[in-house]
Amino acid sequence: MSDANTALITRFYQAFQRLDAEAMVACYSDDIVFSDPVFGTLRGKDASDMWRMLTTRAKDFTLTFDAVRADERAGSAHWVARYLFSQTDRAVVNDIQARFVFCDGKICEHHDSFDLWRWSHQALGATGLLLGWSALVQDKVRAQAQKGLRAFQAERG
Repeated sequence: MSDANTALITRFYQAFQRLDAEAMVACYSDDIVFSDPVFGTLRGKDASDMWRMLTTRAKDFTLTFDAVRADERAGSAHWVARYLFSQTDRAVVNDIQARFVFCDGKICEHHDSFDLWRWSHQALGATGLLLGWSALVQDKVRAQAQKGLRAFQAERG
């Protein structure tokens, strides 16, 4: 089973490299729980739609991944995404540690962790550098991410 789960994580990131959100979502259970510092916790369709939105809006995107490990229950990976942040056209290199939980051959939990201050400095420039550590700016980043996701979902019907 650990080989199957390692292959599942690999398949997820290979799909992400191709910006193939549907292949990514196919790796998830219907009741997926996703979390990261920008979007917070997303469940089910919201998590799937987040990937659809991000892959649709990706500019100058590349992704590398390594250190994929898995057993019957859990797994992890390291990945680095390079892209232009759509709201500012600033270059971002986001270095991420991912943890996974598996259920019935699918990913049922996916938790990404990264330095939100470092991300906000790259994505937002001077504001991110000076204030990206503050709860005020971090809450604003999260609110914008949620607002963007809701708008994307409304566009899709």
